[in-house]
Amino acid sequence: MGHLAGRKSALTPLIDRLNRYPIGLVDSALLREILSRLFDETEAFVGSCFPLHESTLGELVERTGLSNEHLLPVLERMADKGLVMDMEFAGTTYYLLVPGLIGFMEFTFMRRRADVPLADLAQLMTQYLKENGQAGQSGEFFGSRTQLTRALVHDAHIPVRSHITAYEDARRIIQEADFCAVTLCYCRHKKEHLGDVCRKGAPVEDICMVLGEGARFLVRRGFARERDKASMLKTLDDARSLGLTHVTDNVRERPSFICNCCRCCCELMAGVQMGFNEGIAKTPFLVEIDPGRCNYCGACLKTCNVKCIGLAAGARQVPRAARYAAVDASVCLGCGACVAVCDQGAIHLVERARRPRPPKTRRQLFGRILWEKGRLWPFALDRMKRRLP
Repeated sequence: MGHLAGRKSALTPLIDRLNRYPIGLVDSALLREILSRLFDETEAFVGSCFPLHESTLGELVERTGLSNEHLLPVLERMADKGLVMDMEFAGTTYYLLVPGLIGFMEFTFMRRRADVPLADLAQLMTQYLKENGQAGQSGEFFGSRTQLTRALVHDAHIPVRSHITAYEDARRIIQEADFCAVTLCYCRHKKEHLGDVCRKGAPVEDICMVLGEGARFLVRRGFARERDKASMLKTLDDARSLGLTHVTDNVRERPSFICNCCRCCCELMAGVQMGFNEGIAKTPFLVEIDPGRCNYCGACLKTCNVKCIGLAAGARQVPRAARYAAVDASVCLGCGACVAVCDQGAIHLVERARRPRPPKTRRQLFGRILWEKGRLWPFALDRMKRRLP
């Protein structure tokens, strides 16, 4: 693999192209080092030539100036590495450049592999995602008013008089998907290469779920394994028994994944813990703790995946036996993972005053984020060009 970290002319066009997505990649020496480990020089050039929409081989030949014979093996190699998605429709194969996040950085750790230096990439990606705080990649990912992802509630704990719609129900999302698969947890696999393990004992293998057309691509290229609905629902129950939080796309139609996230490994949960309180869209519910029942045993504090439960204000001044926990409502996702661990029955979910409503489609989601970041015009222009004769 060609090393490109010091070759600004080779990587800058690729970074510029990736930054046309709703979630771009903040340029830095660490990013260039990561990209140099994933893309060789030809792949970086081809990636920089992709439009925002899906393209045929012929269209990419025209944009790159490479011949069919030269370009096709490059695209195949990129698809095998999770840098490009290939999808067949009506007998024609279409290619799409995968975003950095959520995209090829996650795909890189969705299988055990020797074609890229996973230990080095684990270190580099961890440093990159924490670099410069709100001015860095964390701010780029979590900083828009519209979030890319949203939490799902543990439905067994919702109030009796409440309801959840199909798009708020993890089980319904799975049941309505036309293709299901499971894959390695990107976050926990990356932690393995940093010499760490999940403190909740959550598995690395076959715990995160992918759905629909994206799942077909991941199975075809060896990043995921197809599963039936019954197996997927069993995995969902296993995740709930471990106190994990379900996270999916922030859309109402055809979510493409359900991750099962812990407090110690998940980078989405870490973003909320870093202070991006709105970094994950919340469920329609909120946790409340009954101080009369709570004995401050600490079980919920250890379970909460965004660390929004702590000692109630003023409780330090009372005897230890009278202390109780409280929830930071501005941070709580309303997932309900903490409810089942309370032996005192002190924790319950209540409805939020205002019910969140996700964008309907992924295109609407991306449009909102691009608008909020002032980047909508290039995206709209690219779509308009595609419709022109």
